[in-house]
Amino acid sequence: MRHYRLEDMRGGWFVGGFQPTALASDAAEVAVKQYREGDREAAHVHRVATEVTLILEGEAVMAGRTWRSGDIVVLDPGEPTDFAALTDVMTVVVKLPSVPGDKYPADAAEA
Repeated sequence: MRHYRLEDMRGGWFVGGFQPTALASDAAEVAVKQYREGDREAAHVHRVATEVTLILEGEAVMAGRTWRSGDIVVLDPGEPTDFAALTDVMTVVVKLPSVPGDKYPADAAEA
């Protein structure tokens, strides 16, 4: 058995092909991310990975739509999204496969 703490991981990411990680894997990346009301992430795309986001708690806007606790958003490669926390928010994010660095500004999607 191995033991890790989420706060020792970078940005909530704890499974994937990067360090530090609780489980190294090229198959997937997994994170638990916490946001405060008003936090934002700029519009971006993944060129290779599919990203699945579960809104575990709270309310947020992604890709121009409001999502609430229990909503699951699946973004295919090349689909742009941004993120704005309308309340304090906790998400679980899975990216398949793990491709470190596969995050580009939305306006660079075709580059």
